[in-house]
This record gives sequence, structure tokens and C-alpha cells, in this order.
Amino acid sequence: MLPALLKTLPPSPPAAIAKVRELEAVVSQAPQVGIKTFHVLHAGVYSRTICIPKGVVLTSALIKIPTTLTVCGKASVFIGDEEVLIEGYQVLAASAGRKQAYIAHEDTYVTMAFCTDARTVEACEEQFTDEAAMLMSRFGDNEINITED
Repeated sequence: MLPALLKTLPPSPPAAIAKVRELEAVVSQAPQVGIKTFHVLHAGVYSRTICIPKGVVLTSALIKIPTTLTVCGKASVFIGDEEVLIEGYQVLAASAGRKQAYIAHEDTYVTMAFCTDARTVEACEEQFTDEAAMLMSRFGDNEINITED
């Protein structure tokens, strides 16, 4: 379970970002697992969900805006210099300036959401990260639901 005080994912210090980038370089050399991204853009809220399969190591893009992060499953998340086990269903306030690594101990669903006035998935991705070109959704499988609401 989450430590009692962990209700927010804080910004990642520069040293932690550097460590995740090092891990990213190593992980990128291993066989890659295709991960489908589910996008919903509705009522001024953009949500994106992925399932990290059991045993997979995944690194996130550097997130430049505050979001809400919902995690359902069991995964280790590296927050700064700490490894934190998240299990069950957790909804977290996630700060801007974070880049994390995840190790899924069981299939783990992660949904990131934020308010937006963007009208396309690509515009939403550009809003939350300067690393949009590296996102799996840019070259992988996607399911998109954009409403007029």
C-alpha cells in the first residue's frame, strides 16, 4: 500500500530524472512490448489509459503539467530515490515536472487525466509533455473516443 503521507506524486528532482533517463536507455535496448493507449477527450477532460503487463518495466515521459493519476494493479514506482509499491486502486494528485519508472508486478492500469481546451489527442499530448514524439501512442495501437461535449 501507499505510505500514509503519499497522496501526491511530487516533481522529480534533476538527479532522479537523470536516473530514469539512464534506465530508459537500457530498457530501450530490450525487446519492446506493444502497449495500447486508450484516449478519451470529453467535457474538457483528457484521459489516457495504458495497461502495463506483469513483468514489464516502463518509463514515463517528462510530464510538464499537473494531472490526476489513477493506478489499479500492483507496481513499483520510482519517486525520486525511493521505490514505492502501489497496489490496489489509488488516485493520486500528480505534480508537474515528474518522470518515473514503473515495474509491474501484475497487470497494472494507469490513467492520467487533466483539464484541457485541446480538441485532438495530439494537441493534448503536446500540452502534457515536450517528449510527445517518443510516446508509444505516436507509433503504437490506440483507441480514441472524442466527444462533442
